[in-house]
Amino acid sequence: MKAKGRLGATAAIVLALGMAVGVQVSLAQDASPDVYSQDGLMGMEKTLAAKADASGLATETLKKYSTDYSMLAFRSQSGKAELHEKFADFYVVVDGKATLVSGGQMVHGATTAPGEVRGDSIEGGKETQLKKGDIVHIPANIPHQLVLSKGDTFQYFIVKVQEVN
Repeated sequence: MKAKGRLGATAAIVLALGMAVGVQVSLAQDASPDVYSQDGLMGMEKTLAAKADASGLATETLKKYSTDYSMLAFRSQSGKAELHEKFADFYVVVDGKATLVSGGQMVHGATTAPGEVRGDSIEGGKETQLKKGDIVHIPANIPHQLVLSKGDTFQYFIVKVQEVN
């Protein structure tokens, strides 16, 4: 029994040393988190702001996983109403302010891609003021829209999580 215990401890030490010196170990790679700092996100946002299209939107997918993915977005104008049939959105507001309109009925909604609906606006939705530091969860199948006042910008980190198969 003692030999097995020592062997297990030796294996753990070898694994730990391998990770410490950068040896690629599949267990260590699968378990390592992706970390984004406020400063890093703000730096990426400046690059995105320069890429904004005529609608005032620029996005970048940061990383895709098996059932979710992370993005960074910049807005300088109000967006279209959106509905994602299979994905929930988690927003972390990096900077700026906007009004989130959610629920209600989408006006002139049309499918733009599989599982994705866009429309002109939302009628009868709930308005929530968003600012730097706020975190929002928008479940799948809930219409939502970000509305900005003239001159405002809104930068946010998004995690899209598949909620429906």
